[in-house]
Amino acid sequence: MNVWRLVFREIAYRKGDFLLGVIAVLVAVGCLTGVMTLLRAHGARVAELNAQKQQETAAMMALAQDDYRKMMKTMGYNVVILSSDEDLSEFWTNGFAKKLMPEDLVSRLCNSEIATIQHVLPQLYEKIAWPERDNCPVILIGVRGEVPHKHSNLKEPMLDPVEQGKLRVGYALARKLGIKAGDAVTLRGAPFTVSEVHEERGNTDDVSVWMHMAQAQELLKKPGQINAILALSCLCAKGDLELITKQIGAILPETQVIHRIPEALIRLDARFRVATLSQETIEKETEYHSRLGKEREAFASWLVPLAIVAATVWIGLLAWGNVRERRGEIGILRALPRKACQ
Repeated sequence: MNVWRLVFREIAYRKGDFLLGVIAVLVAVGCLTGVMTLLRAHGARVAELNAQKQQETAAMMALAQDDYRKMMKTMGYNVVILSSDEDLSEFWTNGFAKKLMPEDLVSRLCNSEIATIQHVLPQLYEKIAWPERDNCPVILIGVRGEVPHKHSNLKEPMLDPVEQGKLRVGYALARKLGIKAGDAVTLRGAPFTVSEVHEERGNTDDVSVWMHMAQAQELLKKPGQINAILALSCLCAKGDLELITKQIGAILPETQVIHRIPEALIRLDARFRVATLSQETIEKETEYHSRLGKEREAFASWLVPLAIVAATVWIGLLAWGNVRERRGEIGILRALPRKACQ
């Protein structure tokens, strides 16, 4: 009788112990295989969820950025370029500039290498009396379309140009004079059609009249002249107002720059908050899934060894019990001569 025959006969004789041993091995192997499978499945699912979440977050942040952009756009221009001769105390007192500048300054600015401003808009404005309306005091503003910068991308203008022969009237002025959109009016002998009545803004715009730049220069007898250049600070400047002032001053030394700081800082803060929120959201999602994966790996790191140790102990106890029960048989077999056992 050889060893394998004894093994198979032993298995047949002690089916219960053998079955328990096989179950112990299967439990250990199954535990290891199951945990590894779950970890791989978790990793694949996490990668899928991260990709999906990043897409959703990017879409959400793009929408939020667009909303912020539209909201900030309504706040208007935050950089004002005036003549260096302008008395700022009078400017803030009157609400508009009196000193004139050549309109050519706009072309010089937009043809330069400056990249910290965009949406450049020249203006000519003056406080006048409206003769045809009982000399009602108004602020006449001549505007043209925004002048594109040679290095800037084409963007939607913040202020649409006024067509020749058209007027836009402020809310309070229109209400006082009974003017409505579509009315035909005369200003200093020139005929105009009211194309729009602005909504209430709560500032000097409510008593202003907008017309095409060329017609305003003709009516005010100031051809080729402006008294302000409005612009919007670019996000790339990151709120560095001193840098913007320095760059404009190097291009237009005959001017001075003032900043509408609250609007500039609010705009900048809003844009950076959205960008930061977008990045933080994605990073937090990635960190959460990474932490969850590490927790599962840590759980597996002690569960699998525990299952293997338990199975080993189980099999060891079965073997020990088997040997203990059959000490008499083992003793007899060891006492017999080798030839007798064969």
